[in-house]
Amino acid sequence: MSPKLQFSAIFWCVTGVLASFAQECGRAPVIENRIVGGMDSADGAWPWQVDIQTESAGHICGGSIITKNWVLSAAHCFPNPSDVSSYIIYVGRYQLNGFNPHQSVHRVSQVVIPSGYTEPHSGKDLALVQLSSPVTWSDHVRPICLPASGTLFPSGMQCYVTGWGNIRVDVPLQGVGTLQEVQVPIISQSSCQEMYRMHPTEKVDILYDMICAGYQEGGKDSCQGDSGGPLVCQMVNGTWVQAGVVSFGLDCAQPNQPGVYTRLTSYSSFIRYSIPEIRLHGRANHNWCARAAVLIGCLSTLLILLQR
Repeated sequence: MSPKLQFSAIFWCVTGVLASFAQECGRAPVIENRIVGGMDSADGAWPWQVDIQTESAGHICGGSIITKNWVLSAAHCFPNPSDVSSYIIYVGRYQLNGFNPHQSVHRVSQVVIPSGYTEPHSGKDLALVQLSSPVTWSDHVRPICLPASGTLFPSGMQCYVTGWGNIRVDVPLQGVGTLQEVQVPIISQSSCQEMYRMHPTEKVDILYDMICAGYQEGGKDSCQGDSGGPLVCQMVNGTWVQAGVVSFGLDCAQPNQPGVYTRLTSYSSFIRYSIPEIRLHGRANHNWCARAAVLIGCLSTLLILLQR
């Protein structure tokens, strides 16, 4: 083989290996450092966060990028999922009312909601939103990992909620509207149910497909306008995985009323059926094996070429 052809083979082999490792989900930049009780996030810290708006109402919900063509949000953000003409999805956005140099704008082609959904308190509060045009990956636009059904988010695990929702009940985010973040621990299903039983008038059942996060004493929570946004947890290998979707609560950040989220491990099969190309965290070994095979094959090819 001529030196020119050898170089070409090496170039394409290396490029293919690099491409196979590109855009790992759940990888955010390392940044040192209103959601109720939260704080301004750093620009680009949560590159999967999206802003969902309608032409008439402006910002209504959050969401998260899961593939180039799909966003995850809450079913109650789409009261009429058969009519998506007024929805606008902003990716790479940092401020609601400021300058966003990394932003792109997308329309919605369809919304897929679990069969039988009626309202958040009854569960199934999940929406898969297909974009009419794919996103372009960058440092400010990356996908979040979704969990396989066996992924565990134990009680006490510290996670984050992000969004542009109210900073208190009926008090919207002020100024340029910088994306907010708040750290909240996972609460066990039994403890969450016990807390909500203390409410004097409202009856809330914490169903199998719900996961709670927050503080018994209140003070830090998601709020109106954060709906559909991600509850994400960092795993031991540094990967961020989305545990839940902001669904509902009683008021915001009140004692014994933690935030209730759609539990994504309950919808692994639904998500994989709806988006066959999705890769779920917990099945990552298959991805790494495939990439390792590509790498080994590539190295073998290079050795053969270099020996000639």
